[in-house]
Amino acid sequence: MVGINKILRLAYQTAVAYTRGSVAAPFDIFVIGSGATGCCVALDAATRGLRVGLVERDNYSAGTSSRSTKLVHEACVRYLEKAFWQFDYGQLKLVFHALEEHAHILPNAPQLCNALPTMTPCYEWWEFLYYQAGLKLYDLMNDSQLNVAIACTAALVEAVVLNHAEAISLKKDEVTGNVTGIVVTPDLVHTQLSDAVQHVLMRKRGIVLPDYYSSDVMSAWSGIRPLATNPNVKGTDTAPISRDHVVCLDLDGLVTVTGGKWTTYRSMAEDAINVAIKSGSLQPTNGCITWILFALPLIGANGWNPSSFTSLAQNYVHMKRAYGGKIVPGPMDTAAAKHLVQTYGGLAPHVALIAQMEGLGKRLAHGYPYLETEVAYCARNEYCESAVDFIARRARFAFLDTDAANRASPCVIEILAAEHRWDKAQRKAEMADVKAFLETFKSCKNAQFDDGKHRAR
Repeated sequence: MVGINKILRLAYQTAVAYTRGSVAAPFDIFVIGSGATGCCVALDAATRGLRVGLVERDNYSAGTSSRSTKLVHEACVRYLEKAFWQFDYGQLKLVFHALEEHAHILPNAPQLCNALPTMTPCYEWWEFLYYQAGLKLYDLMNDSQLNVAIACTAALVEAVVLNHAEAISLKKDEVTGNVTGIVVTPDLVHTQLSDAVQHVLMRKRGIVLPDYYSSDVMSAWSGIRPLATNPNVKGTDTAPISRDHVVCLDLDGLVTVTGGKWTTYRSMAEDAINVAIKSGSLQPTNGCITWILFALPLIGANGWNPSSFTSLAQNYVHMKRAYGGKIVPGPMDTAAAKHLVQTYGGLAPHVALIAQMEGLGKRLAHGYPYLETEVAYCARNEYCESAVDFIARRARFAFLDTDAANRASPCVIEILAAEHRWDKAQRKAEMADVKAFLETFKSCKNAQFDDGKHRAR
């Protein structure tokens, strides 16, 4: 793809933000937070011809959006149950809404989502019809990589997106009280906004997993579901609260979108932008196009084919560094080829080429398909600025196996150090950050393995 290499580097985006977010050329919309909804807000606004900026104090999908069930569902038994047994029309609308939005995700990111049939026991004849209506089909998705794909696609359509930069304060007009600017640290000092500056904030209610784990648990985490509820209503039970979303306009011109779920992130963004355009009297060049099927495929979707891993395995080799330091060729095995295609879609050949040309074809940890080349590719093209960024939100080591993540971390840090020119102190700090981050997953000692080729741990 023309222009893909290097366009997503942090320094470049910072420079662009200075020129686009100036007094002479202010942003129309500015987004704080880069979960699925925040990134799609930036994507939607940019494709409507608006000048949009986005900042994230951590990394894209660092919060709730990376700690989901990894499932996109067409409908839900619980929602249908409430709709029919409690005559709740709001829940029924939520089901239909999810059905509509589900149809957008798969065509726009087929490499990151695939069908996941489920099996549910039925003990009465009517349960078959009941569960069939509610479950139908679930789709497995890679949530954080889908989130990153949304952010990268937004950048490709000229949104200014910047991670590891925190919005610390808002600037307001002394007369009207409207927000006119934002202060971001450490890379940007003052970013100018038009009168319709937007603030996307996820107000959350928490759920917590039981605090016990067996020796078989390789990683554990809990997610926080964003719920929209009336703060004046007493009670802590979140079950009755609707999973629909709410868009609020504050008096100072800030727009807040809250509630919802992964499946409906696109429509949440569309609704937020619609409110922003109306409240700020903005002049987009066209209407929303994210709702049109196949109109805006996410990065990697073009050129993707589920069987393209065969040509990848045939046309590329792994040039990897042996223990003695010598670069030796090796075949691109089927598992690695499938992984690259299912992760990077039509861009998988770019990743494989780095492995072949730069000697980065070795696996990062035994038993997992992640390759060294992915670290370099993500650093150059997917905003990967730290070791935690990679092991948690590019590869899924942290969520799959914390021991494997620990084993892979030194190599990940070595490659990132070469890409970002880290000194020894920074490398040491990165390793400390990795260990502290993995501690939050509370993994017990993993089960040993012995495949006849490698010594058991």
